[in-house]
Amino acid sequence: MNHMSEIEQKIAEFLLQIKAIKLEPKNPFTWASGLKSPIYCDNRITLSYPTTRTYIRQKFSEVIHEEFGSIDMISGVATAGIPQGVLVAQDLGVPFTYVRSSAKDHGRQNLIEGEVVDGQRVVVIEDLISTGKSSLKAVQALRDAGCNVVGLVSIFTYNLPIAEENFKEAKCRLISLSNYETLIKYAFENQFINESELALLEEWRLNPEEWSNKHQ
Repeated sequence: MNHMSEIEQKIAEFLLQIKAIKLEPKNPFTWASGLKSPIYCDNRITLSYPTTRTYIRQKFSEVIHEEFGSIDMISGVATAGIPQGVLVAQDLGVPFTYVRSSAKDHGRQNLIEGEVVDGQRVVVIEDLISTGKSSLKAVQALRDAGCNVVGLVSIFTYNLPIAEENFKEAKCRLISLSNYETLIKYAFENQFINESELALLEEWRLNPEEWSNKHQ
């Protein structure tokens, strides 16, 4: 097992154990978008578990150091990327900013909170990637402010093909500490789910909208 797949599996184990991720293929969740999904992920829960929180921080820092070398700033995507980003920035000893989902409607009307210096090498921290649209909006805001965004790192990705396309189009490198494929494989091997549930979970990832329509 290589170093990255070891991290992917350990994060999957943590997320299932603390119920940050719940798998209910036969009783799907309804996302805010209205989409029916067999998986629900709330990585904010990791902050309440010191062992999990520490592991995620350490692996974020390791991956950033190994994959991007020296960086000037960490930026978190509001809101769930903020606490994770602060922990990592503290660990690496670099400045921190965060990007709002929309500019404030008062005061200085900031979209980016914190000090940005033109040309800074920045890694963006996110908790979860679904389609990647909100994350890439933050990347673009930082680029518009003069930053050199070298990549985005997330705790987890659903491995949706649309996300891969969106990041490729935006010319932004994406690295996730764990992913959907690793998670459902781990869940099946450790009896969190059975074979028929695994089949439903595999089907969802290939076409979430079609799966959702079938399970309304």
